[in-house]
Parts: sequence; C-alpha cells; structure tokens
Amino acid sequence: MELVPGEQPLALVEVLGVRRRVDLGLLEETDPGRLGDWVLIHVGFAMSKISEHYALEQIELLEALGETEAAALEVRGYGLEPGDTNLEKAQDRSGP
Repeated sequence: MELVPGEQPLALVEVLGVRRRVDLGLLEETDPGRLGDWVLIHVGFAMSKISEHYALEQIELLEALGETEAAALEVRGYGLEPGDTNLEKAQDRSGP
C-alpha cells in the first residue's frame, strides 16, 4: 500500500499485479495505514488492515479454487485509467 497525498485518504495498492486506488476512510482514524501495509479491499474501500500471512493465505485459497483469473478480471475493472497523472508514478514503484 502506498499513500496518495491529498485531503481524501487514498492509497495505491497492488492486487494480482494490477495497481488501483482505494479509499482508506473506513480504516481507524488513529492509524489510516502506512507504506507496505496489507489491506482487505471491497468495492474500492480498504475495510481493514490484515497481515501479510493472511493475505497470502487468501491468494492461495483463490488459486486452489481456480478463482484467480476471475478475481484478476474484476480487479482490472478498477485499475488506474490511462492518462491518470498518478499512473506513471504508480508504475515506477513496486511492492504490496
């Protein structure tokens, strides 16, 4: 997770190789997140912070169920759009 500067609490996250923007407004105000945090995402909102171990378990579960391609297609629909001013910055960075 990478924080996006501005008034609204936003972050860039990578999901199955796709970078997308998520709203951090539902996370606890005392700790809205830091670079490298793992978050559980639902419809563009970070619902809670999770451990890397739990995140990797969930990815393995999707793979075991044969759902990784369906999840990847869904995530691509929420990706950054071409021409977005943060697209180049997002592509230059790696990590969760």
